[in-house]
Amino acid sequence: MKTRIGILGLGGVGGYFGGLLAKAYFDSDAIEIIFIARGETQKAIVQNGLKIISDTNEVIVFPNLVSNNPDQIGKLDCLICATKTYDIESSFESIKSCISQNTIILPLYNGVDAAERIQTLFAKTTVLQGCVYIVSMIVSPGVIRKIGPYEKLFFGSKTASISKLNQLQSIFENAGIESYLVENIEETVWEKFIFISALASATSYLNQNIGGILKNPANKAIYIALLNEISAVAAAKGLGMPNDIIAQTIVKLEKSPQDATSSMHRDFLANRKTEVASLTEYVVNEGAKYGVSTPTYQMILEKLTR
Repeated sequence: MKTRIGILGLGGVGGYFGGLLAKAYFDSDAIEIIFIARGETQKAIVQNGLKIISDTNEVIVFPNLVSNNPDQIGKLDCLICATKTYDIESSFESIKSCISQNTIILPLYNGVDAAERIQTLFAKTTVLQGCVYIVSMIVSPGVIRKIGPYEKLFFGSKTASISKLNQLQSIFENAGIESYLVENIEETVWEKFIFISALASATSYLNQNIGGILKNPANKAIYIALLNEISAVAAAKGLGMPNDIIAQTIVKLEKSPQDATSSMHRDFLANRKTEVASLTEYVVNEGAKYGVSTPTYQMILEKLTR
C-alpha cells in the first residue's frame, strides 16, 4: 500500500515543501501526495499545476490529487499542515474523517502552540512538532515565490516511534528537502519562534522590511528589546535556549534577504487577517503567566490591535 501524505495549507510553506514532495513522488509506487485545497487554489492547480518560482529557476508540479472532498482524499498516513494559525481549528473541519489514530500530523506554523491545539482535536493521533526557515509567499493562486537560498525544515517528537520519524525523514531527504530530525524539538521550535515573533512584531509595528529594521539604530533597538523580552519568557518557561540566542537570532536576520519582510507585515499591508494573536499577543500572555515583563511587546500589541 502507498504511504498517503496530505498537504493542508498551500501557502508559502505548505506550497513550497508540498511542491517538492509532489515533484519527487508523482510517479512513485510507494508514496502518494495529496494537496488539500478548494476554491481558486484548487482550480488553478488542477488546470495548471503548482508553480514554484525561485531566484534561479521555476518549476511546475502536479500532485496525485487536489481535493477538499474527504471521500476523495480518504485516510491519510501523514498530514503536513501549514495554514495560518488563526485557521488551525477550522481548517480541520472538512477532513476530520481523513485522520485516524494511525495518522502522523506534522504542524509547520509560525506559532508555538499548534501541536497542543491539534492534539486537543485528535487526542489519539500522533502530533509532531516542527518549524521551517524559509522566505516564501503566494504570488497568486497556485503560484509560490521563494526568495533567497535559505530553506530548512526541523521536526521531532518525544512520543512518536523512532521508526516512523526516520521514515518521514527519509521521505523528505529523497525529495531534496533539507530536513533535520532533532531530539530537542521544543527548544528548536522556540528558537524559530523567537526569530519570527520578534521579526513579525517589529516589521508590522514599524512598517519596515528587514533592511529597514537592521540599518536604522532606533528600529534595531526596538527589535533587540523584543528579543530580550521573548528570550526571558522562554527562560521562565524552563526552555534550554542557547546562551547567545539573541546574537544568533540577529545573525539569522542579517543573513536573510534585506528587502524581505514577515508574512504578518504583508498581511497588515494587504488589510488581511493577521497572526498577531499567535505571534505578538501570545508572548504578552505567556509573560504575564510567568511573571515576565514584556513592555515592548505590549506597546506593539496595543498599536496592532487598535
